[in-house]
Amino acid sequence: MKLEDVLEKLIKRYPSLASCSEAVLNAGEELIDCYQNEGKLLICGNGGSASDSDHIVGELMKSFSKKRPVTSEFSNQLQESSKERGALLASKLERGLSAISLNAHGGLISAISNDIGGDFIFAQQVLGYGKKHDVLLAISTSGNSVNVLDACITAKALGMKVIGLLGETGGKIKAFCDVAICVPATNTAAVQEYHLPVYHTLCIMVEETIF
Repeated sequence: MKLEDVLEKLIKRYPSLASCSEAVLNAGEELIDCYQNEGKLLICGNGGSASDSDHIVGELMKSFSKKRPVTSEFSNQLQESSKERGALLASKLERGLSAISLNAHGGLISAISNDIGGDFIFAQQVLGYGKKHDVLLAISTSGNSVNVLDACITAKALGMKVIGLLGETGGKIKAFCDVAICVPATNTAAVQEYHLPVYHTLCIMVEETIF
């Protein structure tokens, strides 16, 4: 399925998102380029956006809209590795797309908060995980979350691409994004309601292209 076809389905279901259709398409292309260059996706946000970060990882690290069986080569390698468990693993495992939610590591987050400061919980992880060809997906309904902003600044310093999933104004974070998806709402709940179909669409774009 072409990216434009995936995007068309999104706009058909959510006509008001037509205003950011070009940004969604560009973001999809950036993510595809990331994975085709063996990069990974780092994701961060606060509150409901933290849950969205975890949600996105769940869609990327295993099958989402289509099956992703392991390759025949890897299937053979699994069976060579274990005659007892290899065949079962080969039938159950699915090819994943590397994605890390920077909200998911409670011990690390508490250590950074205690030793450095809460504003730096995402920036420190971007510094540790990030490299060229990786992408940071920065989620913020206001576009002004300091810890997400600092993550964007750090990602840019590392030569990473930054995609912002933001509210209508984009806030301060917009200036640090290679692609800013600014959904047409300012109320937090309304912004979050738009974010979900957008990131589902991005995941489908990537999955359809890579697999």
